[in-house]
Amino acid sequence: MMIVDTALKARQADHNPLRVGMIGAGFMGRGIANQIANYMPGMRLVAISNRTLSAAHEAYSKVGIGDIKEVTTTAELDSAIAQGKYAVTDDAELLCQSGEIEVLIETTGHVEFGAQVILKAIECGKPIVTMNAELDGTVGPILKVYADRAGVILTGCDGDQPGVQLNLYRFVESIGLTPVLCGNIKGLQDRYRNPTTQESFAKQWGQTAHMVTSFADGTKISFEQAIVANATGMKVAQRGMLGYEYRGHIDDMVTHYDVDQLRAWGGIVDYVVGPKPSPGVFVFATHDDPIQAHYLNYGKLGEGPLYSFYVPYHLTVFEVPLSAARVALLQDVVIAPLGGQVVDVITTAKTDLKAGETLDGLGGYKTYGQCDNADVVMAQKLLPMGLAEGCRLKRDVVQDQVLTYDDVELPQGRLAHQLRAEQDRHFGSKN
Repeated sequence: MMIVDTALKARQADHNPLRVGMIGAGFMGRGIANQIANYMPGMRLVAISNRTLSAAHEAYSKVGIGDIKEVTTTAELDSAIAQGKYAVTDDAELLCQSGEIEVLIETTGHVEFGAQVILKAIECGKPIVTMNAELDGTVGPILKVYADRAGVILTGCDGDQPGVQLNLYRFVESIGLTPVLCGNIKGLQDRYRNPTTQESFAKQWGQTAHMVTSFADGTKISFEQAIVANATGMKVAQRGMLGYEYRGHIDDMVTHYDVDQLRAWGGIVDYVVGPKPSPGVFVFATHDDPIQAHYLNYGKLGEGPLYSFYVPYHLTVFEVPLSAARVALLQDVVIAPLGGQVVDVITTAKTDLKAGETLDGLGGYKTYGQCDNADVVMAQKLLPMGLAEGCRLKRDVVQDQVLTYDDVELPQGRLAHQLRAEQDRHFGSKN
Protein backbone atom coordinates (compact mmCIF):
# COMPACT_ATOMS: atom_id res chain seq x y z
CA MET A 1 0.00 0.00 0.00
CA MET A 2 2.72 2.48 0.94
CA ILE A 3 4.56 1.85 -2.34
CA VAL A 4 1.31 2.24 -4.29
CA ASP A 5 0.38 5.58 -2.75
CA THR A 6 3.89 6.91 -3.45
CA ALA A 7 3.61 5.85 -7.09
CA LEU A 8 0.23 7.54 -7.43
CA LYS A 9 1.53 10.73 -5.82
CA ALA A 10 4.28 10.80 -8.42
CA ARG A 11 1.71 10.53 -11.24
CA GLN A 12 -0.30 13.32 -9.63
CA ALA A 13 2.79 15.53 -9.33
CA ASP A 14 3.56 14.92 -13.01
CA HIS A 15 -0.03 15.93 -13.95
CA ASN A 16 -0.32 12.54 -15.60
CA PRO A 17 -2.92 10.56 -13.66
CA LEU A 18 -3.22 6.83 -14.29
CA ARG A 19 -5.96 6.37 -16.89
CA VAL A 20 -8.38 3.63 -15.90
CA GLY A 21 -11.30 2.13 -17.82
CA MET A 22 -14.07 0.21 -16.09
CA ILE A 23 -16.34 -2.47 -17.53
CA GLY A 24 -19.56 -2.83 -15.56
CA ALA A 25 -21.54 -0.14 -13.75
CA GLY A 26 -23.50 -2.13 -11.21
CA PHE A 27 -23.35 -1.96 -7.43
CA MET A 28 -19.58 -2.42 -7.19
CA GLY A 29 -18.84 -0.35 -10.26
CA ARG A 30 -20.72 2.65 -8.88
CA GLY A 31 -18.72 2.50 -5.68
CA ILE A 32 -15.42 2.26 -7.57
CA ALA A 33 -16.42 5.25 -9.70
CA ASN A 34 -16.97 7.32 -6.58
CA GLN A 35 -13.69 6.20 -5.04
CA ILE A 36 -11.58 7.03 -8.08
CA ALA A 37 -13.38 10.26 -8.94
CA ASN A 38 -13.25 11.77 -5.48
CA TYR A 39 -10.59 10.04 -3.40
CA MET A 40 -7.76 8.80 -5.62
CA PRO A 41 -5.28 11.55 -6.57
CA GLY A 42 -3.06 10.34 -9.38
CA MET A 43 -5.80 8.23 -10.98
CA ARG A 44 -8.62 9.07 -13.38
CA LEU A 45 -11.57 6.90 -14.42
CA VAL A 46 -11.63 7.96 -18.06
CA ALA A 47 -14.25 5.56 -19.46
CA ILE A 48 -17.05 3.28 -18.36
CA SER A 49 -18.64 0.57 -20.46
CA ASN A 50 -21.96 -1.03 -19.58
CA ARG A 51 -24.39 -2.99 -21.71
CA THR A 52 -27.15 -0.71 -20.42
CA LEU A 53 -25.73 2.67 -21.38
CA SER A 54 -27.84 4.66 -18.94
CA ALA A 55 -26.14 2.88 -16.03
CA ALA A 56 -22.73 4.08 -17.24
CA HIS A 57 -24.05 7.66 -17.40
CA GLU A 58 -25.50 7.30 -13.92
CA ALA A 59 -22.25 5.97 -12.45
CA TYR A 60 -20.55 9.19 -13.52
CA SER A 61 -23.34 11.65 -12.77
CA LYS A 62 -23.87 10.33 -9.24
CA VAL A 63 -20.27 11.13 -8.33
CA GLY A 64 -20.40 14.67 -9.67
CA ILE A 65 -19.00 14.15 -13.17
CA GLY A 66 -20.91 15.86 -15.95
CA ASP A 67 -18.58 16.21 -18.93
CA ILE A 68 -19.62 12.86 -20.42
CA LYS A 69 -19.41 11.81 -24.07
CA GLU A 70 -21.06 8.76 -25.61
CA VAL A 71 -18.71 7.00 -28.01
CA THR A 72 -19.20 4.24 -30.55
CA THR A 73 -15.68 3.84 -31.98
CA THR A 74 -12.19 3.52 -30.55
CA ALA A 75 -11.18 6.74 -32.30
CA GLU A 76 -14.03 8.61 -30.61
CA LEU A 77 -13.09 7.11 -27.26
CA ASP A 78 -9.42 8.04 -27.51
CA SER A 79 -10.28 11.52 -28.73
CA ALA A 80 -12.63 12.10 -25.80
CA ILE A 81 -10.01 10.94 -23.28
CA ALA A 82 -7.31 13.08 -24.89
CA GLN A 83 -9.61 16.09 -24.58
CA GLY A 84 -10.11 15.46 -20.87
CA LYS A 85 -13.69 14.23 -21.23
CA TYR A 86 -15.24 11.13 -19.64
CA ALA A 87 -16.49 8.51 -22.08
CA VAL A 88 -19.35 6.00 -21.88
CA THR A 89 -20.17 3.19 -24.27
CA ASP A 90 -22.12 -0.04 -24.44
CA ASP A 91 -19.25 -1.70 -26.32
CA ALA A 92 -16.65 -3.06 -23.90
CA GLU A 93 -14.26 -3.90 -26.72
CA LEU A 94 -13.60 -0.20 -27.26
CA LEU A 95 -12.03 0.05 -23.82
CA CYS A 96 -9.86 -2.97 -24.56
CA GLN A 97 -8.70 -1.45 -27.85
CA SER A 98 -8.10 2.07 -26.54
CA GLY A 99 -4.59 3.45 -26.76
CA GLU A 100 -5.39 5.98 -24.03
CA ILE A 101 -6.46 3.53 -21.29
CA GLU A 102 -3.62 2.03 -19.25
CA VAL A 103 -5.49 -0.56 -17.19
CA LEU A 104 -8.99 -2.03 -17.01
CA ILE A 105 -11.20 -2.96 -14.05
CA GLU A 106 -13.84 -5.61 -14.80
CA THR A 107 -16.78 -5.68 -12.38
CA THR A 108 -19.46 -7.58 -14.30
CA GLY A 109 -19.69 -10.72 -12.13
CA HIS A 110 -20.93 -12.56 -15.21
CA VAL A 111 -19.08 -15.68 -16.37
CA GLU A 112 -19.85 -15.70 -20.10
CA PHE A 113 -19.66 -11.96 -20.74
CA GLY A 114 -16.65 -11.63 -18.45
CA ALA A 115 -14.82 -14.32 -20.41
CA GLN A 116 -15.45 -12.46 -23.67
CA VAL A 117 -14.22 -9.17 -22.24
CA ILE A 118 -11.09 -10.57 -20.63
CA LEU A 119 -10.05 -12.50 -23.74
CA LYS A 120 -10.42 -9.33 -25.77
CA ALA A 121 -8.38 -7.34 -23.27
CA ILE A 122 -5.63 -9.95 -23.40
CA GLU A 123 -5.72 -9.92 -27.20
CA CYS A 124 -5.27 -6.15 -27.10
CA GLY A 125 -2.42 -6.32 -24.57
CA LYS A 126 -4.40 -4.53 -21.87
CA PRO A 127 -3.74 -5.37 -18.21
CA ILE A 128 -6.93 -6.14 -16.36
CA VAL A 129 -8.06 -6.32 -12.74
CA THR A 130 -11.15 -8.44 -12.25
CA MET A 131 -13.68 -8.67 -9.43
CA ASN A 132 -15.16 -11.72 -11.13
CA ALA A 133 -14.44 -14.61 -8.74
CA GLU A 134 -17.03 -16.74 -10.53
CA LEU A 135 -15.14 -16.48 -13.80
CA ASP A 136 -11.74 -16.90 -12.16
CA GLY A 137 -12.91 -19.98 -10.26
CA THR A 138 -14.22 -21.56 -13.47
CA VAL A 139 -11.71 -20.78 -16.21
CA GLY A 140 -9.11 -18.60 -14.47
CA PRO A 141 -6.21 -21.00 -15.10
CA ILE A 142 -6.64 -21.07 -18.89
CA LEU A 143 -7.20 -17.31 -19.01
CA LYS A 144 -3.91 -16.96 -17.11
CA VAL A 145 -2.24 -19.10 -19.78
CA TYR A 146 -3.52 -16.73 -22.48
CA ALA A 147 -2.44 -13.70 -20.46
CA ASP A 148 1.06 -15.07 -19.84
CA ARG A 149 1.51 -15.85 -23.53
CA ALA A 150 0.57 -12.27 -24.36
CA GLY A 151 2.72 -10.76 -21.60
CA VAL A 152 -0.37 -9.27 -19.96
CA ILE A 153 -1.19 -9.11 -16.26
CA LEU A 154 -4.57 -10.61 -15.35
CA THR A 155 -5.30 -10.49 -11.65
CA GLY A 156 -7.98 -10.51 -9.01
CA CYS A 157 -8.31 -7.51 -6.76
CA ASP A 158 -7.60 -6.06 -3.37
CA GLY A 159 -10.59 -5.48 -1.14
CA ASP A 160 -12.48 -8.66 -1.95
CA GLN A 161 -11.79 -11.56 0.43
CA PRO A 162 -9.53 -13.59 -1.90
CA GLY A 163 -7.17 -10.69 -2.53
CA VAL A 164 -7.12 -9.76 1.16
CA GLN A 165 -6.27 -13.37 2.02
CA LEU A 166 -3.43 -13.42 -0.52
CA ASN A 167 -2.00 -10.17 0.82
CA LEU A 168 -2.07 -11.67 4.32
CA TYR A 169 -0.67 -14.97 3.05
CA ARG A 170 2.25 -13.14 1.42
CA PHE A 171 2.89 -11.19 4.61
CA VAL A 172 2.89 -14.33 6.76
CA GLU A 173 5.29 -16.06 4.38
CA SER A 174 7.51 -12.98 4.26
CA ILE A 175 8.14 -13.12 8.03
CA GLY A 176 9.14 -16.77 7.84
CA LEU A 177 6.02 -18.67 8.88
CA THR A 178 4.32 -21.43 6.90
CA PRO A 179 0.64 -20.77 6.16
CA VAL A 180 -1.43 -23.94 6.56
CA LEU A 181 -4.96 -22.50 6.40
CA CYS A 182 -6.46 -19.57 4.53
CA GLY A 183 -9.91 -18.72 5.83
CA ASN A 184 -12.95 -16.57 5.25
CA ILE A 185 -15.26 -15.39 8.05
CA LYS A 186 -19.01 -15.43 7.39
CA GLY A 187 -21.96 -14.24 9.40
CA LEU A 188 -24.54 -16.45 7.65
CA GLN A 189 -24.63 -19.68 5.68
CA ASP A 190 -27.93 -21.14 4.40
CA ARG A 191 -27.71 -23.16 1.20
CA TYR A 192 -31.44 -22.89 0.53
CA ARG A 193 -31.73 -19.11 0.36
CA ASN A 194 -33.08 -17.79 -2.95
CA PRO A 195 -33.84 -14.47 -4.65
CA THR A 196 -37.24 -14.27 -2.99
CA THR A 197 -35.89 -14.69 0.54
CA GLN A 198 -33.12 -12.16 -0.15
CA GLU A 199 -35.16 -9.55 -2.01
CA SER A 200 -35.67 -7.08 0.85
CA PHE A 201 -32.02 -7.20 1.91
CA ALA A 202 -30.94 -6.63 -1.68
CA LYS A 203 -33.18 -3.58 -2.01
CA GLN A 204 -31.81 -2.15 1.24
CA TRP A 205 -28.29 -2.09 -0.18
CA GLY A 206 -29.03 -1.42 -3.83
CA GLN A 207 -27.89 -4.86 -4.96
CA THR A 208 -29.54 -7.54 -7.04
CA ALA A 209 -31.36 -10.37 -5.30
CA HIS A 210 -29.30 -12.94 -7.21
CA MET A 211 -26.03 -11.38 -6.03
CA VAL A 212 -27.17 -11.39 -2.41
CA THR A 213 -28.41 -14.97 -2.74
CA SER A 214 -25.00 -16.15 -3.93
CA PHE A 215 -23.52 -14.67 -0.74
CA ALA A 216 -26.10 -16.31 1.53
CA ASP A 217 -26.22 -19.78 -0.05
CA GLY A 218 -22.47 -20.30 0.01
CA THR A 219 -21.84 -20.08 -3.73
CA LYS A 220 -19.84 -16.86 -3.54
CA ILE A 221 -17.62 -17.97 -0.68
CA SER A 222 -16.99 -21.24 -2.50
CA PHE A 223 -15.68 -19.36 -5.54
CA GLU A 224 -13.64 -17.07 -3.32
CA GLN A 225 -11.96 -19.93 -1.52
CA ALA A 226 -11.45 -21.86 -4.76
CA ILE A 227 -9.42 -19.05 -6.26
CA VAL A 228 -7.39 -18.74 -3.05
CA ALA A 229 -6.69 -22.46 -3.34
CA ASN A 230 -5.70 -22.08 -6.97
CA ALA A 231 -3.34 -19.24 -6.06
CA THR A 232 -1.65 -21.09 -3.18
CA GLY A 233 -1.88 -24.79 -4.03
CA MET A 234 -3.99 -25.49 -0.95
CA LYS A 235 -6.92 -27.93 -1.09
CA VAL A 236 -10.17 -28.44 0.83
CA ALA A 237 -10.42 -30.90 3.70
CA GLN A 238 -13.75 -32.22 2.39
CA ARG A 239 -16.48 -31.41 -0.11
CA GLY A 240 -18.09 -28.13 0.92
CA MET A 241 -15.17 -27.30 3.28
CA LEU A 242 -15.31 -27.81 7.05
CA GLY A 243 -17.28 -24.64 7.77
CA TYR A 244 -17.10 -24.63 11.56
CA GLU A 245 -19.49 -22.44 13.54
CA TYR A 246 -18.06 -20.50 16.49
CA ARG A 247 -19.17 -17.43 18.42
CA GLY A 248 -15.88 -16.34 19.94
CA HIS A 249 -12.83 -14.69 18.39
CA ILE A 250 -10.99 -16.14 15.41
CA ASP A 251 -7.76 -16.29 17.45
CA ASP A 252 -9.36 -18.92 19.67
CA MET A 253 -10.21 -21.18 16.73
CA VAL A 254 -6.63 -22.44 16.38
CA THR A 255 -7.70 -25.29 18.66
CA HIS A 256 -10.30 -26.45 16.11
CA TYR A 257 -7.60 -27.67 13.71
CA ASP A 258 -4.83 -30.25 14.01
CA VAL A 259 -1.58 -28.76 12.75
CA ASP A 260 -0.16 -32.14 11.69
CA GLN A 261 -3.27 -32.87 9.67
CA LEU A 262 -3.13 -29.44 8.04
CA ARG A 263 0.49 -30.07 7.09
CA ALA A 264 -0.36 -33.52 5.74
CA TRP A 265 -3.01 -31.97 3.49
CA GLY A 266 -0.50 -29.39 2.29
CA GLY A 267 -2.64 -26.61 3.75
CA ILE A 268 -6.33 -26.01 3.23
CA VAL A 269 -8.78 -23.24 2.43
CA ASP A 270 -11.85 -23.05 4.62
CA TYR A 271 -14.54 -20.77 6.01
CA VAL A 272 -16.03 -20.28 9.46
CA VAL A 273 -19.43 -18.94 10.50
CA GLY A 274 -19.96 -16.57 13.39
CA PRO A 275 -16.60 -15.62 14.94
CA LYS A 276 -15.26 -12.11 15.32
CA PRO A 277 -14.00 -10.09 13.56
CA SER A 278 -16.69 -10.36 10.93
CA PRO A 279 -16.55 -10.02 8.01
CA GLY A 280 -12.83 -10.62 7.90
CA VAL A 281 -10.27 -13.12 6.69
CA PHE A 282 -7.56 -15.07 8.45
CA VAL A 283 -4.47 -17.16 7.95
CA PHE A 284 -3.33 -19.81 10.41
CA ALA A 285 0.38 -20.52 10.17
CA THR A 286 3.06 -22.53 11.93
CA HIS A 287 6.74 -22.23 12.78
CA ASP A 288 9.24 -24.90 13.92
CA ASP A 289 12.03 -22.60 15.12
CA PRO A 290 11.98 -22.33 18.96
CA ILE A 291 13.72 -18.96 18.80
CA GLN A 292 11.05 -17.56 16.50
CA ALA A 293 8.35 -19.22 18.62
CA HIS A 294 9.68 -17.32 21.62
CA TYR A 295 9.45 -14.01 19.77
CA LEU A 296 5.99 -14.82 18.42
CA ASN A 297 4.85 -15.45 21.97
CA TYR A 298 6.47 -12.17 23.03
CA GLY A 299 4.44 -10.53 20.26
CA LYS A 300 1.24 -11.86 21.89
CA LEU A 301 0.54 -14.49 19.23
CA GLY A 302 0.60 -17.31 21.75
CA GLU A 303 2.68 -20.45 22.13
CA GLY A 304 1.65 -22.15 18.89
CA PRO A 305 1.90 -24.50 17.16
CA LEU A 306 -0.73 -22.58 15.16
CA TYR A 307 -0.56 -18.80 15.01
CA SER A 308 -3.51 -16.65 14.01
CA PHE A 309 -3.24 -13.68 11.66
CA TYR A 310 -6.33 -11.83 10.50
CA VAL A 311 -7.64 -8.74 8.76
CA PRO A 312 -10.94 -7.55 10.28
CA TYR A 313 -12.39 -6.04 7.11
CA HIS A 314 -12.47 -6.17 3.33
CA LEU A 315 -13.29 -2.80 1.82
CA THR A 316 -14.00 -3.79 -1.81
CA VAL A 317 -14.59 -0.55 -3.70
CA PHE A 318 -12.16 1.39 -1.52
CA GLU A 319 -9.31 -0.99 -2.33
CA VAL A 320 -9.96 -2.12 -5.90
CA PRO A 321 -8.44 1.05 -7.42
CA LEU A 322 -5.24 0.26 -5.52
CA SER A 323 -5.10 -2.98 -7.50
CA ALA A 324 -5.20 -1.03 -10.76
CA ALA A 325 -2.23 0.99 -9.53
CA ARG A 326 -0.35 -2.12 -8.38
CA VAL A 327 -0.75 -3.62 -11.84
CA ALA A 328 -0.17 -0.59 -14.03
CA LEU A 329 2.57 1.13 -12.03
CA LEU A 330 4.32 -1.73 -10.23
CA GLN A 331 3.45 -4.83 -12.31
CA ASP A 332 2.42 -6.59 -9.09
CA VAL A 333 -0.18 -9.35 -9.26
CA VAL A 334 -2.71 -9.43 -6.42
CA ILE A 335 -4.04 -12.97 -6.92
CA ALA A 336 -3.81 -15.39 -9.84
CA PRO A 337 -3.72 -19.18 -10.35
CA LEU A 338 -0.37 -20.93 -9.93
CA GLY A 339 -1.27 -23.41 -12.67
CA GLY A 340 -4.23 -25.69 -13.18
CA GLN A 341 -7.31 -25.97 -11.04
CA VAL A 342 -6.63 -27.14 -7.46
CA VAL A 343 -10.11 -26.58 -6.05
CA ASP A 344 -13.28 -26.26 -8.12
CA VAL A 345 -16.86 -25.16 -7.42
CA ILE A 346 -19.45 -27.77 -8.30
CA THR A 347 -23.15 -27.51 -9.04
CA THR A 348 -25.49 -28.85 -6.35
CA ALA A 349 -29.29 -29.07 -6.38
CA LYS A 350 -30.89 -26.51 -4.06
CA THR A 351 -34.24 -28.28 -4.38
CA ASP A 352 -35.60 -31.38 -6.11
CA LEU A 353 -35.21 -30.83 -9.85
CA LYS A 354 -37.02 -32.47 -12.75
CA ALA A 355 -35.84 -33.64 -16.14
CA GLY A 356 -36.36 -30.94 -18.76
CA GLU A 357 -35.75 -28.01 -16.38
CA THR A 358 -33.19 -25.38 -17.36
CA LEU A 359 -30.79 -24.35 -14.61
CA ASP A 360 -30.78 -20.71 -13.59
CA GLY A 361 -27.18 -20.47 -12.40
CA LEU A 362 -25.53 -18.28 -9.78
CA GLY A 363 -27.65 -17.00 -6.92
CA GLY A 364 -30.81 -18.57 -8.28
CA TYR A 365 -33.58 -20.89 -7.16
CA LYS A 366 -32.28 -24.23 -8.39
CA THR A 367 -28.62 -24.72 -7.52
CA TYR A 368 -25.84 -23.67 -5.19
CA GLY A 369 -22.10 -24.09 -5.46
CA GLN A 370 -19.73 -25.88 -3.11
CA CYS A 371 -16.00 -26.57 -3.22
CA ASP A 372 -14.33 -29.85 -3.99
CA ASN A 373 -10.79 -30.79 -4.95
CA ALA A 374 -10.17 -30.64 -8.67
CA ASP A 375 -8.96 -34.22 -8.98
CA VAL A 376 -12.29 -35.42 -7.60
CA VAL A 377 -14.21 -33.09 -9.90
CA MET A 378 -12.36 -34.38 -12.94
CA ALA A 379 -12.65 -38.04 -11.95
CA GLN A 380 -16.39 -37.82 -11.29
CA LYS A 381 -17.13 -35.49 -14.24
CA LEU A 382 -18.84 -32.99 -11.93
CA LEU A 383 -20.47 -29.93 -13.48
CA PRO A 384 -18.72 -26.65 -12.58
CA MET A 385 -21.10 -24.15 -11.02
CA GLY A 386 -19.81 -21.39 -13.27
CA LEU A 387 -21.12 -23.32 -16.28
CA ALA A 388 -24.51 -24.34 -14.86
CA GLU A 389 -26.64 -21.48 -16.18
CA GLY A 390 -28.59 -22.55 -19.25
CA CYS A 391 -27.90 -26.27 -18.85
CA ARG A 392 -30.96 -28.50 -19.39
CA LEU A 393 -31.49 -31.49 -17.12
CA LYS A 394 -31.67 -34.93 -18.73
CA ARG A 395 -32.94 -36.63 -15.56
CA ASP A 396 -34.44 -35.88 -12.15
CA VAL A 397 -32.05 -34.74 -9.44
CA VAL A 398 -32.82 -34.71 -5.72
CA GLN A 399 -32.01 -31.88 -3.33
CA ASP A 400 -28.31 -31.62 -2.35
CA GLN A 401 -27.20 -34.02 -5.08
CA VAL A 402 -24.17 -32.85 -7.04
CA LEU A 403 -24.64 -32.67 -10.80
CA THR A 404 -22.41 -34.24 -13.42
CA TYR A 405 -21.90 -33.44 -17.08
CA ASP A 406 -23.88 -36.59 -17.80
CA ASP A 407 -26.92 -35.09 -16.04
CA VAL A 408 -27.27 -32.13 -18.43
CA GLU A 409 -27.34 -30.93 -21.98
CA LEU A 410 -24.92 -28.02 -22.35
CA PRO A 411 -26.01 -24.80 -24.06
CA GLN A 412 -24.40 -24.28 -27.44
CA GLY A 413 -21.98 -21.57 -28.49
CA ARG A 414 -20.77 -20.52 -25.04
CA LEU A 415 -17.20 -19.23 -24.82
CA ALA A 416 -16.92 -20.16 -21.15
CA HIS A 417 -17.71 -23.81 -21.95
CA GLN A 418 -15.11 -23.81 -24.72
CA LEU A 419 -12.50 -22.32 -22.40
CA ARG A 420 -13.27 -24.85 -19.69
CA ALA A 421 -12.87 -27.75 -22.10
CA GLU A 422 -9.56 -26.29 -23.25
CA GLN A 423 -8.49 -25.81 -19.63
CA ASP A 424 -9.27 -29.41 -18.75
CA ARG A 425 -7.27 -30.64 -21.76
CA HIS A 426 -4.35 -28.30 -21.15
CA PHE A 427 -3.84 -29.05 -17.48
CA GLY A 428 -5.26 -32.56 -17.47
CA SER A 429 -2.24 -33.76 -19.39
CA LYS A 430 0.04 -32.30 -16.70
CA ASN A 431 -1.66 -33.84 -13.69
